[in-house]
Amino acid sequence: MNAVTTHPLTLHKPAPRALPSGPWTRQAVLALMAQPFMQLVQQAHAVHRAQFPQGDIELASLLSVKTGGCPEDCSYCPQSVHYDTGVDASKLMAPDAVLAAARAAQAAGATRFCMGAAWRSPTDRDIAKVAELVAGVRALGLQTCATLGMLAPAQARTLAEAGLDYYNHNLDSAPDFYPQIVGTRVYDERLATLQNVRDAGVKVCCGGIIGMGETREQRAGLIAELASLQPAPESVPVNNLVRVPGTPLADSPPVDPFEMVRMVAVARITMPRARVRLSAGRRELGDGIQALCFMSGANSIFYGDKLLVTGNPDVDADRALLQRLDLPVTGAST
Repeated sequence: MNAVTTHPLTLHKPAPRALPSGPWTRQAVLALMAQPFMQLVQQAHAVHRAQFPQGDIELASLLSVKTGGCPEDCSYCPQSVHYDTGVDASKLMAPDAVLAAARAAQAAGATRFCMGAAWRSPTDRDIAKVAELVAGVRALGLQTCATLGMLAPAQARTLAEAGLDYYNHNLDSAPDFYPQIVGTRVYDERLATLQNVRDAGVKVCCGGIIGMGETREQRAGLIAELASLQPAPESVPVNNLVRVPGTPLADSPPVDPFEMVRMVAVARITMPRARVRLSAGRRELGDGIQALCFMSGANSIFYGDKLLVTGNPDVDADRALLQRLDLPVTGAST
């Protein structure tokens, strides 16, 4: 295939975006989030038990198949070419190496394998190579997920035909805070990729990050945006900012860990059927806060040695924590 030379999202522009409507407006989510902490946790837990009576935790593994060299300027990301973080750019991994990593993740108990590549928008040639990886991982019996940047409609269809189950493309933040953390793309471009993925028949994995300097109201705005997607994402990663030296957010003050619990709880209540995933920054939360997150509706974790290029709790520690909490690991799909 020939490389794409035009901006891929010129092929499918989103309709003008209205403010979130329906039951979960920003103010409705903010009111939910402002409830007394224990009341909110109890409400979220009731919703969670109704939707996921088995209480199982899905284990997902994430491999960076193409690291660094990204032209985007996302303020939180160590893979951006705009920041000196010590992350060197690499080429796309060979299929044998990716499949070896997928087999290792599967042997460790993961049931979903996500492949991440530091691109703004992949070329058609890139997509053809990733489609080969998707087909290979799917053949192992794993659920497949990819996060590759912005996709054109035909690119999303190519990945769907290869067997891609999920595509991850986070909104990151509420739209009014977004320009403070990203300057190389606009919010509607993210929404366009999500629509392209939906139109191709691929499930959506979409969430955001807390701790970047946003207000609680803006956190509520992020949840309102996610819950207003039609349909809502099947997977919702909730990330706690990992402050990487060299990035503009390296010196950001840590967020109150109970705010992470509140985010998980409101994600569960507003998107009851989604897998709510504890993602980046889980190491910093500690076992007690993670337990509260599970109580509040988190039922998926990224599992393994690395979450792209930042540390992740190791496999043995994760297994031990889940056993201490008597949480079954079944990896049931959504």
